[in-house]
Amino acid sequence: MVRSFIVLADTLNLSQAVRLLGSTRQTVRRHIAQIEDYLDAPLFDVDERRYRLTQRGEEALPEAREFLARGKVWIGGNTRSSGGLLRLSHETPNGWNFYQQQRPLTQIWDGESPMIKEAFVAWVNSEGRLEHENFQKIRPYVLVYRDSPSGWICIEVGQESFYTNWWGWENARSSIGRPLANFPGGPEFEAMLDFPFREVQANGGVRLDEIVTQIPRDTASGELIPLAYKRLLMASRFPDGSFALISAVDRSRHVTISGLDQAAMSGMPDDAIVRF
Repeated sequence: MVRSFIVLADTLNLSQAVRLLGSTRQTVRRHIAQIEDYLDAPLFDVDERRYRLTQRGEEALPEAREFLARGKVWIGGNTRSSGGLLRLSHETPNGWNFYQQQRPLTQIWDGESPMIKEAFVAWVNSEGRLEHENFQKIRPYVLVYRDSPSGWICIEVGQESFYTNWWGWENARSSIGRPLANFPGGPEFEAMLDFPFREVQANGGVRLDEIVTQIPRDTASGELIPLAYKRLLMASRFPDGSFALISAVDRSRHVTISGLDQAAMSGMPDDAIVRF
């Protein structure tokens, strides 16, 4: 029901929404009507089959996205609170694990990553504008995402970014235009990343997380390599005012996720680091 609302809000076209959902017109209309009954307010204005979000619909959309993202993770039993901060985990029979824990923003200043610290300073000084001159120094070190009906799309990969260092420039560039579901880890990986992305989109602020997982470094062999990193997400704006999500990533020097210890970094390549 919530997904019907989100997809129709993204497309503003009932036929396209039905196709993306694999549903029927009757079902999508019923879902929208049920939500409108609960909220006691219309979500869409419809004029000659053209849909437009009402003010109440625009207000409800960010919360609906957050609800859906959290629900995907919660239903798998993979989320809990640790010290008031969200911790996510996913473990598979084939040995692939993913742990993500939100960290206090004060960790930005602890000196572990000069790049992440500088990225935060640049974000403040640029007033969250991607093309602002005060952000350009850090631009080669970050990834930029745009929201779309297909989910989050990577539209820019910095040449000096951690992602590029890990994969190599050619493979990293190949991720441009790719939805998160097509990144290593597949749909489960997308669900883990989607919630913090949506949170930053909704509050227009920043969020710091630590992630411990295993990701292939050689696309040919597919061998899983241990990886631990800090990630700063920052709400930004394109020149036309639309939302841009910036991700600054650097190697963890000390694992701080509850339930894990420094052994989680064992086997992580020494050269997996941002040279800043």
